[in-house]
Amino acid sequence: MKDLFNKIYKDKGPLGKWADQAEGYFVFPKLEGEISNRMKFQGKEVITWSVNDYLGLANHLEVRKVDAEAGAKYGSAYPMGARMMSGHTHLHEQLENELAEFVDKEAAYLLNFGYQGMVSTIDALVGKNDVIVYDVDAHACIIDGVRLHMGKRFTYKHNDVESIEKNLKRAEKIAEQTGGGILLISEGVFGMRGEQGRLKEIVALKKKYNFRLFVDDAHGFGTLGKTGAGAGEEQGVQDDIDVYFATFAKSMASTGAFIAADQEVIDYLKYNLRSQMFAKSLQMQLVEGALKRLDMLRTMPELKEKLWVNVNALQNGLKDRGFDIGTTQSCVTPVYLKGSIPEAMALVKDLRENHGVFCSIVVYPVIPKGLILLRLIPTASHTLKDVEETLDAFGAIRERLENGTYKRMSAAVAASMGE
Repeated sequence: MKDLFNKIYKDKGPLGKWADQAEGYFVFPKLEGEISNRMKFQGKEVITWSVNDYLGLANHLEVRKVDAEAGAKYGSAYPMGARMMSGHTHLHEQLENELAEFVDKEAAYLLNFGYQGMVSTIDALVGKNDVIVYDVDAHACIIDGVRLHMGKRFTYKHNDVESIEKNLKRAEKIAEQTGGGILLISEGVFGMRGEQGRLKEIVALKKKYNFRLFVDDAHGFGTLGKTGAGAGEEQGVQDDIDVYFATFAKSMASTGAFIAADQEVIDYLKYNLRSQMFAKSLQMQLVEGALKRLDMLRTMPELKEKLWVNVNALQNGLKDRGFDIGTTQSCVTPVYLKGSIPEAMALVKDLRENHGVFCSIVVYPVIPKGLILLRLIPTASHTLKDVEETLDAFGAIRERLENGTYKRMSAAVAASMGE
C-alpha cells in the first residue's frame, strides 16, 4: 500500500511545479495600499489591472463610511448562526428584495460566497435522473458543481450554438429514458476571454428543446445592460433566464453573492441549498454594505459610463497597436501572445519592473500550451493617463517579443526547471 502523500511529494501539479520561481511574484503576489488604479508592488508604484473593482467602489468614501459604521454597530459576528436557525434579519430580506427588483426577477436569495453558492445551487437544482449541458470553458465553480452531479452531463464547444443543439439532443434522449429534466449552464461573461455567453441564441433553442437556463453573470452584473442588470439585459433576454447568479466580489467590491428566479424556485432553493443551510449567515456589515453599493449601481450611472470610457480606450488602443484581444464583448481585456511559461515570466517581470504595469498572467493548464494570456481589468478608477502609459508599455513589449528578447531571458528559468 502506498502512502497517500506519495503523489504530493512526486508531483506538485502543472502550476505547483513552478512555485520556487513564481511564488510571491507571479502567483500569490502582494499588492499593497488602498485598492485603486495605482498600488504598490514590492515597494514600487504600479498601474493595477488585476483587481475586479469594476465600478471603483472598493474605496469610495460613501461605501467606506457605511462599511465602517456597520462594523462599529454590529461587529463582525452578527447575526450568529445559519439563516434557517438564528441568522435571519429584515436587512437580509430587504437586500434580497432589492436585488430581485434590480435584475428583474420575482425573488432572490443571498449566498455567502460566489464559488460556494454556485456549487451548491447546481447540486440543489439537479438530481440523478437529470442531465446537465454546459460550456466547456465554464468557470471552475461551475465545473466543481457539475462534478457533484450523479447523472449525465455534457459539455458543448465554447459558445458554439451548433454544439449546444447537438448536446441538447443527446440530453433529451437520456432525459426521456430517465424521466428527468435538463439544466443548461452558461456564463453571462466568460472571465478569461471576455466574451458574452450566447444567451440570445440559447434562449431561442427553448422553442425546440425543453430545458432550464442557469446563467453565471459574475462579470456582467453592474457592467452590462442599460441599468447594469447584466448580460441578459444587454442581450434582451433577461426574462428567459430561469436562474440568475451574480457575485458581490466584482462590481460591488465586497463579499457575497445571490441567486434570482421565480418565487417558487427561490423558495425551493432556500430549503435545499446545503451551503447556506449549514453555514453561518452573511454578516450584517456585508449586508448593509451591499445595500449601499446596490443603491449606487442604481443611482450613479456615471460609474458605469466612466468604466466604459476606460474599457474602450484600452481595448481600441491595444488593437491599434496590433495586439490580439480576441472577441471580448465586456470589460475583461485579454491579450493573447505565443510563448512558453518561462517567456511569460520574463515578459511580465519586464512589464512590472521597467514599466510599472501590473496585470495577471494566465498560462497552461488554464489555456492551451504555447499560449500566454495577459488579462487586464479596466475599472472606473483608472484614468486615461493610466491607459496611455500602459499602451506605451505594451508597445515596448511587442518590440521585444519580435526580436526574441524574452526567449533569451527565459533560458535561465527554463534551465532551472529542467524544461
